Parts: sequence; C-alpha cells; structure tokens
Amino acid sequence: MSVFTTLSLEEVRQWLTPFNIGELQTLRGIAAGITNTNYFVETSQARYVLTVFEKNDFDELPYFVHLLAHLSRHGVLCPRPIADSNGVALHRIHGKPALMVSCLKGSDVDQPNLAQIEAVALTLARMHFAGLDFNEQSHNQRGQGWRAMTAQQVMPKLTAVQQHLLQEELEFQHGLDLSDVPHGVIHGDLFRDNVLFDGDALGGFIDFYYACHDVLAYDVAIAVNEWCVDANGHFVDEKLAVFMNAYQSVRAFTPAEKTHWPALLRRAALRFWLSRLYDFHYPVAGELTHAKDPAHFERVLLNRKAFT
Repeated sequence: MSVFTTLSLEEVRQWLTPFNIGELQTLRGIAAGITNTNYFVETSQARYVLTVFEKNDFDELPYFVHLLAHLSRHGVLCPRPIADSNGVALHRIHGKPALMVSCLKGSDVDQPNLAQIEAVALTLARMHFAGLDFNEQSHNQRGQGWRAMTAQQVMPKLTAVQQHLLQEELEFQHGLDLSDVPHGVIHGDLFRDNVLFDGDALGGFIDFYYACHDVLAYDVAIAVNEWCVDANGHFVDEKLAVFMNAYQSVRAFTPAEKTHWPALLRRAALRFWLSRLYDFHYPVAGELTHAKDPAHFERVLLNRKAFT
C-alpha cells in the first residue's frame, strides 16, 4: 500500500534478526492503496511483503494472522504469515504493528479477461467454504456504525442531490434484516489491485485486512461491482454471467440470498462510495499516497438503485 511509515534498509535488517530467512538484499515501498504501509522485502532466500499497520491496534491483528494461516492450510491462494524462530509472526516496528507474509506470484490486472474473472469467482467461493470452519470472528470495520459516522463527516462536502442520495441509502440499509442469509469469513475488499495473476493463472488474493465475519453474498456483491462493470458503473452482462455462474458452481446462493441480492449490491456500492469520499476529502499525508475517485461508486450506487 502507500508508504506512510518510511523504513531504512538497516532498520529492516535489524528487525529481521529473529527470522531465519536469509540476508536482506533489497527493500522497496509499494505505491498502491491508501490504508497501510507495504514494502517488498527481498532476501537471499525469497521475496516477502512487509506490512506496517497504520490504523489497527496490535490486539486487532491476530485474527488476520490466524485467518491467513488457516486459508493457506486449506489451499486458498493467499499470503502465508512468516513467523520468527520463536513461532511469532506479529511484531512491531516504529512502534506500529508489523507482519511479514509470503510474496505471491503475478501482478494485478487493469482489464481482466473472462478467464481471469472466472478464476476470481471460483477462488472466492472456495475461500468462503474454507472459512466456514475458522473458529475466530471479527466485526466488520466498515459496517453500519462506520457508515453512519463516515456519512456524518462527508455530508457537508456534498451537493444537496448527493446528500439526499446518501441519506436515503443509509435509511434503506439500516432497515435491512439479513439474519436469514449465510454468514462467514469475507474478504471485504476484493478489488483488482488485491488479486494477482500470472498470465491467466490466479496467483492469489492479497490484503485481507478488511476481512471479517459478515454476509457471504455481500462479499460477492463487492466483487462483481468491481470486476464486472464498465467505466460508467453499469454491469457488463457477459462478465457478470461468467462470475456468477463460476461462483455458484461451487457455492449456490440460497433463496434468501437471491431475495436480498439487489440490496447487497447497493450496500457494497455505498460502502466504497463512502470510503472514497472520506479519503478524498480527508487525505492522510503519506509518501506515495493517492485517493481513488469517489464519483465512480456514486454512479455504481445510482445504477444499482435503478434496478432495485
């Protein structure tokens, strides 16, 4: 992600002392995203990713470490936490929590083809199944309370039309009862820059730090709002059909999920409209930071409301 915490080669070399992973050779900041600091760490043995957590408290993070380890053991393509010689993976650097994980093959794609979209859908469904026997839970950091608080912060920055749209959608989402739909581990942020490909082969899902226990179909809604739309936020029918057919070939939607699907698509659009509005109007100073355009998810939300 963006570099908010600047680290030197010597600092990281000292930090790596308890790890048995060879000699540090190179350190490079990763200029993408807007939440945590990430570096590529290359040693004489392998390449890793070091994440410095900018917003999470230390005691919030064991869930993510244990989840990644669990998914890795179940064959889900994702980063594997790297533990030191004492079996400890989570440490501190600059007083902030830090975790090093395996570096997956491939890179993100800007314009995914149908084979890549199918691979994402299949892997997401398998991840949802693998998470069913994960015995820890974490609340959704971007749930109802966050939506209300963030909306209050960004509301003065919006036009009257946007304010009406936001208030109307908040009230609609607040009234939803999703108790009858399947819940489990969700990724929560499965955007194109969080999926790596080596050609058409999926290298893995990354950035699980919004993962939590929530509605599984909501995770699917987040994904299709990203992977299956055009620049105006409209669904591309062929892409949507490939994604949904692939996902449901592994885990079919229940009748309740089908009923709530249009509302979940709206909830997914609202979540990212709000987060992008906040990041745009209240940017955090960082070395390589950039905020994504909130107008895109405003268009997505308007499109989803039109078909509800």
